[in-house]
Amino acid sequence: MYHLENDRLKIGIKHKGAELCSIKSIHSDKEFMWQADPSVWGSHAPNLFPIIGMMKAGRYNYKGKSYNMPKHGFVRHNEDFEVNKLSDTRIEFILNSNAELKEIYPFDFRFKISYELKDDTLIVHHEVENLDTDNIYFSLGGHPAFNCPLPHEENYSDYSLEFEKPEQSESYLLDLTSGLVTDNTKPVFSSVNTIKLRPDLFNEDALVFKDLNSKSVFLKHSSKGTVLTLKFDGFDYLGIWAKPNAPYVCIEPWQGIADSIHTTQELTEKEGIIELAPKSTYKATYSIEIDKGHLV
Repeated sequence: MYHLENDRLKIGIKHKGAELCSIKSIHSDKEFMWQADPSVWGSHAPNLFPIIGMMKAGRYNYKGKSYNMPKHGFVRHNEDFEVNKLSDTRIEFILNSNAELKEIYPFDFRFKISYELKDDTLIVHHEVENLDTDNIYFSLGGHPAFNCPLPHEENYSDYSLEFEKPEQSESYLLDLTSGLVTDNTKPVFSSVNTIKLRPDLFNEDALVFKDLNSKSVFLKHSSKGTVLTLKFDGFDYLGIWAKPNAPYVCIEPWQGIADSIHTTQELTEKEGIIELAPKSTYKATYSIEIDKGHLV
């Protein structure tokens, strides 16, 4: 376990998967991250690379060969990360391609993720370097889960997600058998920019958004105001999810999306896939800001 700390927040990160597992107030010791109860959902904030969600039948094709790929990719359970930089307020992890990974992802790459504390904000930096002689193809994203309600004796339905701009987007429905994205959508906004949380909101799995106007979303209590703000400027898609009736909510910035039901299974044709030229670097950042009222 690694820790970052300033005069407002203390952060915990696991070595396995370079996974964020704790955001606490220095003064109150209040925990904002879901603590991975294995009887409900045993993760905190998995890092997603080189794909988001499910691929059809767990497979994809590239240059005439078929490859297996687990849901959300291979980073989230990976123990081969190396710590490249470490200070009181920043840590950087690196994962390099290797022979084992090339059995499922045939590219030479370097994946970096770093966590940086600035005042009441945690900044999560992603960086992918193409070390191959050909273009590489990937998606990446975050899956942070936040305690909700906070504190636990409150009601889940007292909370909502408020977006910075008016929205007309609807959630794309997932096929519950395959986990693939369908063409069907459903309205989920309870007002022009608000999704009211309720225990049955995720009975049809995650909410999946492709065309939001906003790049910030606020987790808010109906009478106590904002708990935290997640800013996802570097990401085109957003997922929102929890196990039904579970006391947390995941706000997931994605650069990429699960396979469509219409997929050809060709990696180069996958919706939302990023194509990166040799010797190039791709960067994407999101941040989590804890409201000052919850730090005392």
